[in-house]
Amino acid sequence: MGRKGPKRHLKRLAAPVRWELPRKTHKFTVRPLPGAHPMSESLPLLLIVRDVLKYADNRKEAKKIIKMGKILVDGRVRKEEKLPVGFMDVVSLPEANENYRVLFDRKGRVKLYPTENPDVKLCKIKNKTVVKGGHIQLNLHDGRNIIIKVSDPTKAEEDVYKTGDTLLISIPDQEIKDHIPFEVGKLAYITGGKHVGEIAKIVDIEKKPLHKTVVTLETPDGEKFKTVKDYVFVIGDEKPVIKLY
Repeated sequence: MGRKGPKRHLKRLAAPVRWELPRKTHKFTVRPLPGAHPMSESLPLLLIVRDVLKYADNRKEAKKIIKMGKILVDGRVRKEEKLPVGFMDVVSLPEANENYRVLFDRKGRVKLYPTENPDVKLCKIKNKTVVKGGHIQLNLHDGRNIIIKVSDPTKAEEDVYKTGDTLLISIPDQEIKDHIPFEVGKLAYITGGKHVGEIAKIVDIEKKPLHKTVVTLETPDGEKFKTVKDYVFVIGDEKPVIKLY
């Protein structure tokens, strides 16, 4: 009889390479639930509490901390131990007065860095759709959707957002604080490929029919490199709109 439903287990040796965890100390680890972030680019909340922040010695203790509502993700209490926490998400521990932002290091590993701006986050626009009434729905990289109200669907002057742009939003109420267009001259964070984790300036955007958009970037040292648009996450002009590290 065939297997029914999704996989529920994950061996440590088969865990994503972006997870920084011992591979041979135990056989299994926590498999995140399907969610806003891909498994390869996120960490289950339980692993963050136990293995990254070291607030628990074992799964039982970490699960208890989470179930007690002591952990916030993007400003909301989350009690699901297998919740996937990914890029730009904010993990907060109010009782310890600690806040962390999820980023990638230069080896592409999922890392938590202390943040001074736990009430805002950057979100990339992955897609746009028109909903009932002619309003615009923005689909963001972390699974959330934001509705842009349009007074006149035939003109839609409020529709200034494009796929690839980045929004600075408040959390948890999702109010748009700033809009960073995907264009030449903007500062970008690289989320994949050989230059993952680097911050560089966009110097050229090359669009070709039936091909992925190729972006040329320049590092502060003057080195130029190319990558695909999917890996480019704009974060500001001359400097990031929020402090990342």
